[in-house]
Amino acid sequence: MAYKLICIDVDGTLLNSKHEITPKVKEAIEKAHALGLHTVISTGRMYTDAQYYADLIGVKSPVIASNGAFIKEKDNDQVIYKDILGESLCLELLEIFRKHRTTPYFCTPHKFYYGTILFKFFYIVTKLFGRRNNNLDMEYVFSWKQWQTVLQQEKEDIVKCEIIYRDAALVEQLRQELANIEQVEVVDSSQYNIEITRKGVSKGKAVAMLAALYNLQREEIIAIGDSANDISMIEYAGLGIAMGNALASVKQCADYITDSNDEDGVANAINRFVLGAQF
Repeated sequence: MAYKLICIDVDGTLLNSKHEITPKVKEAIEKAHALGLHTVISTGRMYTDAQYYADLIGVKSPVIASNGAFIKEKDNDQVIYKDILGESLCLELLEIFRKHRTTPYFCTPHKFYYGTILFKFFYIVTKLFGRRNNNLDMEYVFSWKQWQTVLQQEKEDIVKCEIIYRDAALVEQLRQELANIEQVEVVDSSQYNIEITRKGVSKGKAVAMLAALYNLQREEIIAIGDSANDISMIEYAGLGIAMGNALASVKQCADYITDSNDEDGVANAINRFVLGAQF
């Protein structure tokens, strides 16, 4: 099979445990790109964050951000798809978080709003130790009243909400309550977080949109990931690949399991199924 589109998750997939793209992974992606394959970053991160990694690997293809809620051409202003949560739904979520005394994160494609000062500390530490080199447009929201103002002002652009909390039991309790809200899609990448988008949003749907845009069949697509939010695109792709470090649920739905992100798993998969088929 001649593959024409590769969709690659970022955390735990493209990046190793040191949050680096290894030379071997970058080289494999560059060779696939030189053969004419569309190489797409597909991540839960906000668009500007995802775009940074797309620039690092030198691809020209669109970027799938916020778990598929936002798709944009990387090198121009064309927005292919955007699905917002909307003001009323954001306020409903805010009340749930307030009831459980948890602090949310909301993001637009280009700006990140956070409610705990610990996030700013974590962000600074990651930059100091070289685990993050790009800058994000961020704003600290210090009260529930200010959250209401932010959500009203950004009502046309909030595409994703996230909860990150060290109490896994509370996170699970929140996950169960959110399951009762029909308008939201709830996924996670660990037992300590919840990622919330509008119902129907997924990486799999986003990949399907790009397939239609490029007039591709599912059999011509590869998707590589490691977390629960990657399952939909791994199931959609003709060749769904789980990382060696992936969750068991991801491995169960994959067609192939490559090496871990610390063993150049992305490069090894591309070498096997794309470059190996060419040379």
